Amino acid sequence: MKYSLFSVSYAGLWGQQQLSLFDFVTKAKALGYDGVEIMCKRPHLYPHDVGDDEAAALARHVEDAGLEVACMAAYTNFCAGAESREVPLLDLQVSYVRAICRLAARLECGLVRIFTGYENGREPFARQWEMCVRGIRACCDAAAEFGVTVGVQNHHDIGVDTDALLELAREVDRPNLGLMADAWSMFLRGEDVAASLRKVGEKMAFSTVADYVVLPRHRYRPDLVNYEPVQPAFVKAVPMGEGTLDYGRYFTALREIGYDGWVSYETCSPLRDGGSVETIDEYGAAFLRYMATVPPAP
Repeated sequence: MKYSLFSVSYAGLWGQQQLSLFDFVTKAKALGYDGVEIMCKRPHLYPHDVGDDEAAALARHVEDAGLEVACMAAYTNFCAGAESREVPLLDLQVSYVRAICRLAARLECGLVRIFTGYENGREPFARQWEMCVRGIRACCDAAAEFGVTVGVQNHHDIGVDTDALLELAREVDRPNLGLMADAWSMFLRGEDVAASLRKVGEKMAFSTVADYVVLPRHRYRPDLVNYEPVQPAFVKAVPMGEGTLDYGRYFTALREIGYDGWVSYETCSPLRDGGSVETIDEYGAAFLRYMATVPPAP
């Protein structure tokens, strides 16, 4: 497997300090990564901000660092805009993804990550499912023009369960569709990680990892002089190997399905030890130290 660092870790979105995209690439090289995953929104790379000269400069910078662009991460929600369906939000998102795919080809990156949709509570579930199918198909068709694969990450509500994700992929029915089934999503929702990965099998296109401690919540009931559980639990990001997730089992399962692709590390939430660049650096370095303890594929 090869290891990439996700630029979202240095985007400053959860109170952390941030780096520019170019400084992030330099940082990934200094930490010892093989490649980078690029967040395709500001402050890093919004595709419509990037002309030919800027794309060429970024490609040179990545090449000079001896890295690869493992994945371009788009941000989509095909269920958005239920209150204003006269606005072509699905088409606008597909146009955004197409622009990213064009950039991906310039950066010699073969994978663009998308999400499905958050349930909006305003439309029937079947309608929202159908909108996600339409959106993913359109993204795949746009990506095919550039020889790019579209990866659906198990993040948003529609198709987040592995069985549902596989059903969604079956309905989309595009040859350049891959699945990005990540351990932290499966674990937090109570799936059997190994069993789920066996179902995904050869459709597995990419893996993003992050480690968390899961902290149960309770509310005091003075009338009962007791506590009642509150769901869901609170999670906080910690260095790789220090959390609640059984990543040993996860990587064993990845090897068993024959996966030998990219594993991308992210700190995509508040960190236990604060948000300084030094802390983010240490978390990124800790991931590589952890992966050095994972037995290689036979």
